[in-house]
Amino acid sequence: MNNYILLVSCFVLGMLLRKSGRLPDNAPSALNGFIVNVSLPALTLVTVHNLAWDPRLIGAALMAWVLFGVGLAFFWAVSRVMHLKRSTTGALMLTGGLANTSFIGLPMIESWYGPQWMGVGIVADQFGSYFVLSTLGLVVAGVYSTGVRFDPKAVAKKIFTFAPFVSLLLALALMPVTYPEWLDTLLKRLGTTLVPLALVSVGYQLRLSAVSGRLKELCLGLGFKLLLGPLAILLIYAGVLGLRGPIVQVTIFEAAMGPMIGAAIVAMDNDLDPSLVTLMVGIGIPLSFLTLPGWWWLLQRFG
Repeated sequence: MNNYILLVSCFVLGMLLRKSGRLPDNAPSALNGFIVNVSLPALTLVTVHNLAWDPRLIGAALMAWVLFGVGLAFFWAVSRVMHLKRSTTGALMLTGGLANTSFIGLPMIESWYGPQWMGVGIVADQFGSYFVLSTLGLVVAGVYSTGVRFDPKAVAKKIFTFAPFVSLLLALALMPVTYPEWLDTLLKRLGTTLVPLALVSVGYQLRLSAVSGRLKELCLGLGFKLLLGPLAILLIYAGVLGLRGPIVQVTIFEAAMGPMIGAAIVAMDNDLDPSLVTLMVGIGIPLSFLTLPGWWWLLQRFG
């Protein structure tokens, strides 16, 4: 319940700050910059460093790659039929194809499956969602950016200077090293800023009055993210591969989370339909609280 209170409070706080006019219009850009360059890297350096690897977790790490690949194919095909703008297609690919496996996913795993399965979520997040975002996600952002000609060298440079990606490589390299207590405490404190800052940023930019004009694209994106995407993972993992057990259940449960805020930030930084991106996250995350119990119930049927 505390997690729900935090999420709702930060959303509302962001909206109240916008209405109050106490912050400049570019406040979300500053918040997003801090999140990408400080909060996310700090969280990655802590979680990956403390991770105990288990071969059975490979499927959890691969889930985000499969989900993103299915999302790319789905939104590419639908965009051609519906004649969507390039920026809208790119926005849907990023926010519809990547799940919020960290600060939404981890608390939900703890609530529905128990803290003993949190490691599955960490693997799905760090080696899945954020790894995908730091590589393929940036490629998609570069390809679909409005007014920017795709430059492979520029995209490659962006990938290898993307702070969360660099921190992931650094965290892997430092796994055998014990952090000093002061550094461990510092990274944890900085990492905890991700949730409130990200949600305040989304709340600040959220304008529910824009829903009526974007209802078609919003239903398309959230329909895939909350229903079709996780269903595809369920069919592949439990149907085609015949996988069973709690690790598989938690992995599919992670796929059913709302849109990833990190992906939304990358999309907005690349001018990929910011209004739609904000709606995808601002509505998709609260809506996922209604769909996740249904997914939990369904996954129990697969043992």
